[in-house]
Amino acid sequence: MILSGKEILKQIGKNIIIEPFDKARINPNSYNLTLANELLVYENDILDMKKPNPTSRLIIPKEGLLLEPNRLYLGRTNEFTSTDKYIPMLEGRSSTGRLGLFIHITAGFGDIGFSGYWTLEIFCVQPVRIYPGVEICQIYYHDITGDYDLYKSGKYQNNNGIQPSLMYKDFE
Repeated sequence: MILSGKEILKQIGKNIIIEPFDKARINPNSYNLTLANELLVYENDILDMKKPNPTSRLIIPKEGLLLEPNRLYLGRTNEFTSTDKYIPMLEGRSSTGRLGLFIHITAGFGDIGFSGYWTLEIFCVQPVRIYPGVEICQIYYHDITGDYDLYKSGKYQNNNGIQPSLMYKDFE
């Protein structure tokens, strides 16, 4: 079952942490998260799963940054989220999708016990200008039944910023 917006609000500070939190961003069954003012882009045209891939940092100025089609940008939420009771899920907002801006291409399924900022996989089909602080995606929560283990991976847990792929660690 997906938690309603009212239930998310009841669970804030208890079983759901969203920091900073703004009650005005609660939706009927989700909460809008905002875009931080920086992006990472991969420097190489060809990426290798078995190796760290170098990245460059872009700052998104107040007046916005024009994204180019057919390029992957990694962003992050301004909000730190955590829950040991629910499964967090992340989706782009329909308003951004209608601009041809895809916010979370894969990996929208979070693990119960994940704590950190969400890295966003951003891709656009035509040039689009983005702005820091925009409500760019939404988080929602599923209930879980049965025995479970909390997420404990060292790759992305308790991150402080944008996380490029650490898949190469799976080969070590």
